[in-house]
Amino acid sequence: MHHFNYKNNELHCEDVPVSRIAMTVGTPFYLYSHATLRQHFRAFDDAFGDVHHLTCFAMKSNSNLAILRLFALEGGGVDIVSGGELYRALKAGVDPRKIVYSGVGKTREDMEYALQSNILMFNVESSQEIGLLDDIAGRLGRKAAVSIRVNPDIDPQTHPYISTGLRENKFGIDIGNALEEYSRVAGMKHLVVSGVSCHIGSQLTRLSPFVEALKKLKELISRLKGIGINVSYLDLGGGLGITYNQEEPPHPREYAKAIKEELAMKDVTVILEPGRVIVGNAGILVTKVLYTKTTPLKSFVIVDAAMNDLIRPSLYGSFHGIQPVRLADRGKTKADVVGPICESSDFLAKDREMPCFEAGDLLAVMSAGAYGFSMSSNYNSRTRIAEVMGKGDAFYVIRARETYEDLVRGEKIPEFMH
Repeated sequence: MHHFNYKNNELHCEDVPVSRIAMTVGTPFYLYSHATLRQHFRAFDDAFGDVHHLTCFAMKSNSNLAILRLFALEGGGVDIVSGGELYRALKAGVDPRKIVYSGVGKTREDMEYALQSNILMFNVESSQEIGLLDDIAGRLGRKAAVSIRVNPDIDPQTHPYISTGLRENKFGIDIGNALEEYSRVAGMKHLVVSGVSCHIGSQLTRLSPFVEALKKLKELISRLKGIGINVSYLDLGGGLGITYNQEEPPHPREYAKAIKEELAMKDVTVILEPGRVIVGNAGILVTKVLYTKTTPLKSFVIVDAAMNDLIRPSLYGSFHGIQPVRLADRGKTKADVVGPICESSDFLAKDREMPCFEAGDLLAVMSAGAYGFSMSSNYNSRTRIAEVMGKGDAFYVIRARETYEDLVRGEKIPEFMH
């Protein structure tokens, strides 16, 4: 459920007409519903209310400070994958003891920053990373809490680019080697075994891969106990999907029920890392039609948003619903919605039946709250767009649109070229 609905034939974000926001901030822009964000976070977090748990929002999906702040106020933590994400999380007021650091390529500098920030735990992903973290923690006179991210070799049945739990993927340590690595960690002076971690992929629409992974993790925890290694945390990652088109993913209640039934463990705190399921349908991309164009083969709707603003359709072939901001009875047509970038891959929709749009119309690209702005770029020297949050009958610019000056900030022409 989300709070983007038509009232008097005009799309609203909660109680704010989207066209009013467009008149004020210009187009294109991302628009998030505060009520939807809060509702989705609570729906997920409350589903696990009867077990010890910590909901750590996967901030790679959307790292805007205002959104992070909202979840921090709800008692949530975050899952980070870079020093920059740690910086953002701390700026937003996230409790460092609710921050989990994942990712295969942590740098020495980022490890130092995280240790000095007193984060909860590192999800380590390779033997060399374990050795480096022990060395850094020793030099800083600290103990690093460690969870090994294990790769259970489970097919999450999702897009191959967002599958992370197969043996062929770069993530984690093979579950067959995990016991040996845990024994190694337990013998290190500056590391402390805290948990077991797993994340098998994103946009999963079935429960069976989650349950299958949990079974393997429970077996590993049992084997660890057998050699005298106890864990306090079981990090199940994220990955629960949303509806973009015809998908029918399980509700967080169903997901939680399946996990809790299989879990049957009272001596661990479950860490959950939802991202897309919370923010995906809480945001839209609003864009304006610049031109319409018909060739002997196709029709095109040319808009002012592009693949640098929302790359998912170009990168993954992803579906995003396209809706008019103002309803008008002009009939239907089949067309591509494309942007101004000099790439044939610059599209938001292809061969889609949609209303007959005209220049000046506003379009809403739905389900764009996850991996939208966070994956945007300045390709073609396009300024990154504004982000806006609607709350009740008001709206707030939570990231200003970049200027041309922003594009060249930090660049310098050497003196010998003057």
